[in-house]
Amino acid sequence: MTSSSPVTSVPIHLESDVLVIGAGGAGMYAALEAAKNGASVILADRSLIGRGGATVMAQMTVAAALGEQTSDHWEHHFADTLAAGRGLCDERLAALLCEDGPQRLREMDAWKVGWAREDGHIKQAQAPGHDRPRCAYVDFLSTGPAVSRTLRTQLNNANGIRRIGDLTIVDIALRDGEACGATALHLPTGQAVTLAAKAVVIATGGLTGLYRRNSASSNMGGDGYALALRAGAELIDMEFVQFFPIGHLAPRLVGMDPIMWDPFRYKLGGKLLNSEMREFEEDYATRDKRSDGTYVLTRDLATYAITKEVEAGRGSPAGGAYLSFQHVPEAEIRKAFGPVVDRLAENGIDLAQRPVEVAPIAHYHMGGIRVDEMMQTGVPGLFACGEAVGGANGANRLSGNAITEAFVFGARAGRSAAERANASMWSADAAKPAIDLLRSASKRDAPNPAAVIVKLQAVMADDVGPFRTDAKLRSAISAIAQLKADIGDTPFASAESFDPVLADWLDLRNMLAVAQSVAAPALARTESRGAHQRDDHLGLDDAWSVNQIVAMSDGDMTLRKVMPATGKAAA
Repeated sequence: MTSSSPVTSVPIHLESDVLVIGAGGAGMYAALEAAKNGASVILADRSLIGRGGATVMAQMTVAAALGEQTSDHWEHHFADTLAAGRGLCDERLAALLCEDGPQRLREMDAWKVGWAREDGHIKQAQAPGHDRPRCAYVDFLSTGPAVSRTLRTQLNNANGIRRIGDLTIVDIALRDGEACGATALHLPTGQAVTLAAKAVVIATGGLTGLYRRNSASSNMGGDGYALALRAGAELIDMEFVQFFPIGHLAPRLVGMDPIMWDPFRYKLGGKLLNSEMREFEEDYATRDKRSDGTYVLTRDLATYAITKEVEAGRGSPAGGAYLSFQHVPEAEIRKAFGPVVDRLAENGIDLAQRPVEVAPIAHYHMGGIRVDEMMQTGVPGLFACGEAVGGANGANRLSGNAITEAFVFGARAGRSAAERANASMWSADAAKPAIDLLRSASKRDAPNPAAVIVKLQAVMADDVGPFRTDAKLRSAISAIAQLKADIGDTPFASAESFDPVLADWLDLRNMLAVAQSVAAPALARTESRGAHQRDDHLGLDDAWSVNQIVAMSDGDMTLRKVMPATGKAAA
């Protein structure tokens, strides 16, 4: 039994100088900068403007060489970023991030974001991987929400920015190989929308929604990567997915960041315990023993230790490890994190009385769309920013660089897009393939796309997770191909105006392409470097001091190697 898609009427058509896809921190910054440089802007998002994506969920710190409390220079930040990237950073992008970071944080300060202060200076905390205190914050649990609120306020005060939520972008529109807009589906009504623009900015965040456990909002399934690939752009470093080792697992935690435990662990010496209530870090650590006798493992070693304890049958009931502060006096816990302790109490958690359960969680993606220092992709008129961009962080991101990246790359992409927006390339024919795809959607006997998404997340978690092998990766690639065959090339639909089945099929189309773009280079990279760890290829291999580039050619995915870009970005 089949019935037709409701997407049959003439599409709604909208025009602007610049189209920004994604309204998290990077997208909002791009829209503001494009408007400041004279462009009319449409800021589109599949959820509420400024309330989806990763920035609003980030509760920790923002790295920049402000030098407010300790002497600092952007080149010191740059050196630490390169060290974390294990030799794979695009030095032009990393330098841009570090050099422009202070300017962007001071601009946010002028916009009243509320950076924490001490003796009149912006307060900066020490974070792993930095050679000195460099990370600003609003408070330890409110930085991301404060940043998002501040940028939303700036949008409210700006002229020339039209904000449109509930839009799923189906494809970038191309004319003669240049980006000229996009085609979208308005989720509440099922109406097709064409968006003409002289420049397009992808600011859709990362791909951690591909994994069963992740710290992202539900709309981060790698949409921007898939849009860029189909448009003809390249992806870089896709194998490098960062897992946060002590993501909150149990008991239930509402309204708080699942990766909030790092400052507790480092400041108070939180202990990782297995099901026998035995501290196990020493089994895996041969260094970094603290003066109080506790071990503080780096993120990769902590992830390894917890994973191996669970595999050995010594995991906590929910499938992770216990993180305990019961050895710390209650007064000391409250002195260090008073307001946080109160919020935990609202969730029924008393750190002085009971441990919490933690486990590795997909947190960030170092890879993404390949751009130059102007945030221009290989497709004329198509730009990218924020976590959608790959290359700056190499094989592993330095703590605190994520929001800085959103600010710096968002501002640069918005300014570059405004400079590009000087001639219209739009043609209705550019949107025809995506419109035809939407109109081909039908209600028929087919797999439940929501269930297929759950299967894909399980495949990625189990076989393309923190620790990989040839056998696991080949199994994943085979499973991804089978899931792709199961859903086919023609969308499923419920034939209703609001059509979650069609929306899920469109998500799957993107997620499967992106999952393949992670698994294939992970299989090819036969070494362990940064966030990419191969149990069957331990240690660094100098022959793999290269970036891998993913592209599409005649519908097939291709993979090639390039040397990391060096040199300072143009001003």
